[in-house]
Amino acid sequence: MRTETCGLGPYRADLVETYWRWEQDPALLVGYGRQAPESLEARTEGMAHQLRGENIRFTIYDLSGDEPAPAGVATLLPDHSVRTAEFVIMLGPEVRGRGLGTAATRLTLDYAFHVTALRMVWLKVLAPNAGAIRAYEKAGFQQVGPIRQAGYWLGRVCDEIVMDALATEFTGPSAITSTVATQEATPDPARLS
Repeated sequence: MRTETCGLGPYRADLVETYWRWEQDPALLVGYGRQAPESLEARTEGMAHQLRGENIRFTIYDLSGDEPAPAGVATLLPDHSVRTAEFVIMLGPEVRGRGLGTAATRLTLDYAFHVTALRMVWLKVLAPNAGAIRAYEKAGFQQVGPIRQAGYWLGRVCDEIVMDALATEFTGPSAITSTVATQEATPDPARLS
C-alpha cells in the first residue's frame, strides 16, 4: 500500500537494529512515556516474539527519494472478539514533521477498515504532544477524552488523550478500494478467450 510519498511494507527482522535505534531516540521515549532505554540484545529477542504474534505490524517507507527508505513502524494491536484495535506508530527522527506520520496513519486505518474489517481503531497520546494529536486528527482520528494524570511528559505528570477512528466515518481516498476497483475494471485476458 502506498501514496506518492509513503508506503507500508512488511515488518522485517533484518531491520531490528534500525527499529531499535529509533526506539532509543529521547523524543520517542518522551512521547511513549517510557523512561528506560532497551539493549539491542533485548530488542532482538523481542523481535522474534513480535514476528510470531497476532499483531499487525508494518514498516513505514519514505518514498520521496530515489529508493524507498525505512522511516518507521505502524502497529495495530487487534481485539478480534470486538473487531477493534489499538494503534501505535513510531517514526525515525530524520523524517518527523514532513507529513509522513499522517500518511502512514491514514494508510494503516485504510488497511484496518478495508482488509481486516475492523470497526474501530483507537490510540492514546500524551496531552502535551500537540504535533502528534494534529497528525492523528488529519489522518481521521477524533479526540474521545482524557485519562487524567495517566502519563509523564518530560518528567511531569500529564493526561493521556484517547482518540478513535470509526470505519463508518472513514472517508476520502482509499489506497485499497481504488486498487480493487481498478483491478475489477481491467478485464482478465485469460477470460476473454
